[in-house]
Amino acid sequence: MQAAGSDIFGSIGHWLVDHGLAIVLILGLAWLLLYFGNKAIKRIIRQVVRSSHFYIISAEDARKRQDTLISLFRAIWKVLVIVITFFLLFTEIFPDVNLIPIFASAGILGVAIGFGAQSIIKDFITGAFIIMENQYRVGDVVDLSGAAGTVERITIRSTVVRDTDGNVHFIPNGSVVHVINKTMGYSRVNLTIGVVPETNIDKLSEVINQVGIKMSEDEKWKGKILEPPHFLSIGAFSDVSLEVKVTAKTQPSAQWEVTGELRRRLLKSFTKHKIELTH
Repeated sequence: MQAAGSDIFGSIGHWLVDHGLAIVLILGLAWLLLYFGNKAIKRIIRQVVRSSHFYIISAEDARKRQDTLISLFRAIWKVLVIVITFFLLFTEIFPDVNLIPIFASAGILGVAIGFGAQSIIKDFITGAFIIMENQYRVGDVVDLSGAAGTVERITIRSTVVRDTDGNVHFIPNGSVVHVINKTMGYSRVNLTIGVVPETNIDKLSEVINQVGIKMSEDEKWKGKILEPPHFLSIGAFSDVSLEVKVTAKTQPSAQWEVTGELRRRLLKSFTKHKIELTH
């Protein structure tokens, strides 16, 4: 018994001596490839995707495009390294196993599976077009097939969107038919205000424009406002209410905070100038 146990431990020891170092080297090399590969991908994309004389984009758009491509290429690189590492480890652990028949069987199996994997192929192709055409990026606020929220991740297979309630939606790219991107290039403030019908429209317009100009010159807000908030037009009216429309152009994703601050300033100014709002 002791001899048999000694033979087993001896065999394990010989196997570790013969293959252990190679396995450790393969795993170490894989880790280094992932670590430095991710850093290289990030640096290269940050350098390549940016505003230039031939490709003029805002800093925010450039950052979103960079984050999207970094996430995608890191995922591809990770899969590539894992697959290569697996085959190297397999060859090291099972040196006598011929992989050619296995690949041939996998090829036949792949053809059979392919007939039932059309939706996956559709997801891949659609995802490639979404990324190449820059339809949306990581960080954009979008509406995709009824799921509205912020894009957290884009892969060739699917898009991950988190809505305002914190729910996470995993949307297959092949099911994305209509994209509404609310933060591409610039965003708009569209505010409707109801006042009493007797309001002097000229005075109201002047007050709104003054508030908009002052806000756009404010140090805190001027970097977020591309076009000062201003009076746009008269909307619906009746004997009890008159609607006026206010608009502005902002940096992508800044429209909501600009709208909130604009409401606060308008309310304060309306109270000062005795402009009465309707409920």
